[in-house]
Amino acid sequence: MSKKDRVIMNDDIRASELRCTIDGGESLGIISTDEAMLKANELNLDLVLIAPDAKPPVAKIMDYGKYKYQKEKQLKEQRKNQVKIVVKEIKLSVKIAENDVTYKVKHAREFLEKGFHVKFRVFLRGREMANPDAGKQVLLRVWPMVEDIGVMEKPPKFEGRYFNMYVTPQK
Repeated sequence: MSKKDRVIMNDDIRASELRCTIDGGESLGIISTDEAMLKANELNLDLVLIAPDAKPPVAKIMDYGKYKYQKEKQLKEQRKNQVKIVVKEIKLSVKIAENDVTYKVKHAREFLEKGFHVKFRVFLRGREMANPDAGKQVLLRVWPMVEDIGVMEKPPKFEGRYFNMYVTPQK
């Protein structure tokens, strides 16, 4: 557990005075730590330091176990609702034959229909680096074959030895 995640509560609080509130909204104002601890014990709750860097530090009287449980439940719910984006990569070359292009586009269309994102990538070898526009032309030849079911997220862009183009499925 990192220092940032550590919760200071009950007897671990070292400040002499606290701005104290009770879970539910009631404010007790600025009181001594001992008074806050007595009030927390009276209510059978925990005294939790919320803002230790404030002047004076802010503490809250709450059921810490219940609070922690609700936070974990909330995080679990957020993770459950996350959408994982899968990017499939289709590699092409400058000297690719037309039937190979249609074969690879067929796979790309299947990926787009399943809801995956597709990254088309043209690798430039050796002398092909002298004319990088040829890689862009391959991607521009591929685009009309998938534009009816996809959206061009990023147009063909030269990055290092590659020409990349991202296509996402239409909504």
